[in-house]
Amino acid sequence: MGRLSKLKLALELFEDGGNDIVGKIIEIWDQFRVPVLVPLLTVLMYISLAMSLMLFIEKVYMSLVVGLNMLFRRKTEKRYKWEEFKDDVESGNSDYPLVLIQVPMFNEKEVYQLSIGAACGLSWPSNRIVIQVLDDSTDPVVKEMVEVECKKWASKGTNIHYQVRDNRKGYKAGALKEGLKHSYANECEYVAIFDADFQPEPDFLRKTIPFLHHNSQIGLVQARWQFVNSDECLMTRMQEMSLNYHFKVEQEVGSSTYAFFGFNGTAGVWRMAALNEAGGWKDRTTVEDMDLAVRASLKGWKFLYLGSIKVKNELPSSLKAYRYQQHRWSCGPANLFRKMVYEIIINEKVTLLKKLHVIYSFFFVRKIVAHIVTFVLYCVVIPASVWIPEVEVPIWATIYIPTIITILNALGTPRSFYLVVFWIVFENVMALHRTMATFIGLFEAQRVNEWVVTEKHGGASKAKPATRQNARLGFKLSERVLVLELCMGIILFISGCYDLAFGKYSYYIYLYLQAISFIIMGLGYVGTQVPNS
Repeated sequence: MGRLSKLKLALELFEDGGNDIVGKIIEIWDQFRVPVLVPLLTVLMYISLAMSLMLFIEKVYMSLVVGLNMLFRRKTEKRYKWEEFKDDVESGNSDYPLVLIQVPMFNEKEVYQLSIGAACGLSWPSNRIVIQVLDDSTDPVVKEMVEVECKKWASKGTNIHYQVRDNRKGYKAGALKEGLKHSYANECEYVAIFDADFQPEPDFLRKTIPFLHHNSQIGLVQARWQFVNSDECLMTRMQEMSLNYHFKVEQEVGSSTYAFFGFNGTAGVWRMAALNEAGGWKDRTTVEDMDLAVRASLKGWKFLYLGSIKVKNELPSSLKAYRYQQHRWSCGPANLFRKMVYEIIINEKVTLLKKLHVIYSFFFVRKIVAHIVTFVLYCVVIPASVWIPEVEVPIWATIYIPTIITILNALGTPRSFYLVVFWIVFENVMALHRTMATFIGLFEAQRVNEWVVTEKHGGASKAKPATRQNARLGFKLSERVLVLELCMGIILFISGCYDLAFGKYSYYIYLYLQAISFIIMGLGYVGTQVPNS
């Protein structure tokens, strides 16, 4: 009440004598705030605190598992048999299993040569490997270029097939499913998948296939991603921090404890039998890779993550491309959770512990709670508590837990530790879109099946000049300015000003930083597409 009195007095100084409009506004606000907003914000705060604790416990648990593995030098791959394939003069290459390499593409003008070249350069007997380029391109020029590239490798003796469809039904899942219908694909025992910007090392198959060949219970071997353009701009550095944590912690823990994790959609090798038993590729969500992994896991197949094997790839360097990618990565898992939760519960092939892990840890905490709590607590509850002082957010929720979670995330990328403040505010801005996408997936709202292929530039060296040149030649203000981010930035800035004048928790320090980040991203000054003005 003391704050409101000060505000009333301050505002009344600007009124021409005798005008009590401000007083009436404050009185109405007070009557509405106490019976309606205070209880609503209190409930929202407690829900946010509960979700924050869930996320905190999950992060600490996974970090402890990784720490213990490092301390006792426990490597998941050591649990399984591995024996290198050797050439035999008598048997020739018959001991090598037949492997299919699938390379899905869509208008990949900048990277098609890199990906096809890397796939064709894999060290494996030429008569035991089949390269399949699945081209869904709609640009006839790009289509012709990809076909010419495939013919070039075929002329060198490479067993490569150029496959096209007359439609894009199912997007990537549809292309992969269609590719497996060919007779030569059905003869293969394993299938490796590489998205258009992924470049595996020549020995990739020699390091991964033996685990599948000598361990019949393993259905998937997943390699780690290595980012070729992480230093391109500040946004790619932020992405590197988040994805390094995903691979170094989340995937490692899933592999070492439950032998389950989400397939990353690329840089992995599937046992064809596991893929078929799980029901093959389905296009019911935009995360066909995760869908397949969950279904295969429910059939009893185990997964192995090999962090020591790295496959080069490219991070999206423009904010527009990154936002589309994050929408798909947030909406898809939530929608898949909606579709599969009952199927997981009634499954009888896996243990109760594994079902709890998939439902609670993998889906609920990491794919739903993590997105919602980041935005709701730090961009809604805390700013709102400035205006409604009756609701006090505990200091452990505003200082201690966020600090520990941030440190645990940042440890995955030590070289970027000094950028941790930028990473925090950047992730909070992106949480706005991830939260919206999560609810779209849960309630199957509009855009639930939206699929926009992430734009690629073929590496940092080519991406910077191209995007800057396009920006200088002209850009549409409507395409660059993001109204939602700007509005959030203005609201947070006003909240920071109010807290500076009348608050007691010094939230304004955080609110100003977060407001600036929303405004900067709202004006489009993030990523490589920034005009030189």
